[in-house]
Amino acid sequence: MSDDRKNRLLRPETLTAIGLMVAAAAFLIPTAELRPISALLPAAMLIGLIVLAVLLLIGDQRRAARGEVAEPVTKSPRQVIGAFCLILAYMLGCDFLGFYPSTIVVIPLVAWIFGFRNPLGLLAATVIVVGAIWLVFDFGMSQDFPAGRLWQN
Repeated sequence: MSDDRKNRLLRPETLTAIGLMVAAAAFLIPTAELRPISALLPAAMLIGLIVLAVLLLIGDQRRAARGEVAEPVTKSPRQVIGAFCLILAYMLGCDFLGFYPSTIVVIPLVAWIFGFRNPLGLLAATVIVVGAIWLVFDFGMSQDFPAGRLWQN
């Protein structure tokens, strides 16, 4: 493999796109075991993520072919690493504590990290988002979200 081709594959957006495709495909596999109505939303979102990642990959490779220099993904890698750690913590929280408790913690935490400091606004946003999710999916569609390994029988 020539250095030019190797460098094209190591561009930040290309690596991000490949990582997104692999992760989304890995999460898409377990949706085959769900009931069709339960699998519809996660499968659609994961397929959409794969499509967007493919578009990102194509766009970045076209820019590389034109000889454009890859820009850094971020000027603050600590924020990117922190965001990935927060996503990982949320995934583990959903698995062990359940969807609702994890979401109730993560919504105000993310808003706080991004600079929104109004406690009443944080409470309102949390109640509105979690309430809307419960109303549409749990109450309206009778879909149960993960309860968490710690609370299951």
